[in-house]
Amino acid sequence: MSPLVIFLFSILFYPSQNEAAQGPPSPGYCPTSNIGSTPFGKLYTNRWGPQHQTLDQATLSISLDKTSGSGFKSLNSYSSGYFGSAIMLQPGYTAGVITSFYLSNNEDLPGDHDEIDIEFLGTTEDKPYVLQTNVYMKGSGDGDNIVGREMRFHLWFDPAKDFHDYGILWNPDEIIFLVDDVPIRRYPRKTDATFPLRPMYVYGSIWDASSWATENGKYKADYTFQPFVGKYNDFKTSGCEANTAMSCHPATASPSGSTGLSSQQYAAMAWVQTNYMFYDYCQDLQRNIQLTPECEKNDALYYHV
Repeated sequence: MSPLVIFLFSILFYPSQNEAAQGPPSPGYCPTSNIGSTPFGKLYTNRWGPQHQTLDQATLSISLDKTSGSGFKSLNSYSSGYFGSAIMLQPGYTAGVITSFYLSNNEDLPGDHDEIDIEFLGTTEDKPYVLQTNVYMKGSGDGDNIVGREMRFHLWFDPAKDFHDYGILWNPDEIIFLVDDVPIRRYPRKTDATFPLRPMYVYGSIWDASSWATENGKYKADYTFQPFVGKYNDFKTSGCEANTAMSCHPATASPSGSTGLSSQQYAAMAWVQTNYMFYDYCQDLQRNIQLTPECEKNDALYYHV
């Protein structure tokens, strides 16, 4: 898709400030529409902090207090697929606390692992949550001192008031992050050196990251507000397990089943990035982005389309 086309879509779809409060334009296609929910126990198991993990019917609650946080892990590892959950966050003061849903092979490849992250960075009562997406390569970025590839967003709703769907679609050509089936970021495979291709497990966790989570560590976790609770339900997975037969076809986000997104999906993503993205590593002058081929500006809509 050319920059001119993206520009024209931006004129057509970007709403006024009042309209922006109503949410993004429809992406026209919901990748999860054909993926059924799977009970937690059929996909996941406790990884740590079992005393801070409860399952009430279909809703899993994990909590953090001054003694421990908690986390869960998929029973299987995957080489591609869609991985998602509906999540509701803790309201009020949550500075220093991270609630996450992510892919990783850290346990199999300690010190050399890959990650694809959705992380909710806790906040003070007067500021909104931050949703951080990140692609983390080979233990320290990609071996070239690039620690991560973060993009950070505020959301067009309060994620502590209700459940919303968050998902990661990962296949050999691209990574797409979605919120309520709206693509908010696309990370293309530019080179094998900058794209995670090794199998990963799926994780969720809540933990204390006071050293950096909220305004670079300015605000810490305050345990007078404990417990901090993250709630998960509507687990959806459509993935190719590691070492499965070649007949397994990885999920795609496009209604055509091909790489990339439809024009309507690109327009919805453009709206989100224009109105709600506030940090992009490709625009961070303190970072050495010369080593990040995905930051080349010959792609439309920043460099993430």
